[in-house]
Amino acid sequence: MKQINSPILYRLVRPLGVTLFRGIFRPRVIGKENIPKTGGVVLAGNHKFVLDCLAVAIATRRCVHFLAKYEIFKYKFTNWFMTNCGIIPVHRQRKDHDALVAAKQYLKDGEVIGIFPEATIIKPEGVNLLPFKIGAVKMAYDTKCPIVPFTINGSYIPFQGRLEIIFHEPYYITGEDLAEENDKLRERVSSKMTVGKTKCKF
Repeated sequence: MKQINSPILYRLVRPLGVTLFRGIFRPRVIGKENIPKTGGVVLAGNHKFVLDCLAVAIATRRCVHFLAKYEIFKYKFTNWFMTNCGIIPVHRQRKDHDALVAAKQYLKDGEVIGIFPEATIIKPEGVNLLPFKIGAVKMAYDTKCPIVPFTINGSYIPFQGRLEIIFHEPYYITGEDLAEENDKLRERVSSKMTVGKTKCKF
């Protein structure tokens, strides 16, 4: 299996980003040993806040190729930065075949894909977890790569240690009913969720 070197920019900014994130939010990370050290894997979980990508990335030294909304790539600097960090743009208003193909290629090459199947942090009042889009399950099924569900709990309040990231045990999509498998993924993520509104203070 071919292994791709992590993007240079990702390797440069990750140490500083991890140090700052850990120092400011003092997160509790549980189950990081569940992330395979080699081979393609899909990390999929709930989406609470814009810094969730960093919350996931601090748990592994491997480069996590996240899928992010296309709108972020409209500006020259963010396009350059995101692209050189290995981020994959996704058009959320339609089925983005190109994004799925790109993500599956990374998986086939033994890389890590990070995805938030809710596709947004905006939720109606009283709703903690939205229905999942099927992309995570689809790419794992097509590439025969495992999924590691994750659950982000708590709040992004500096220096109070109220943030928690739980990585569940990896598993493979074996059923052909992907809608049912998608529901199972959502259930795994929600099984460790704590009820509470996300807070952030800077």
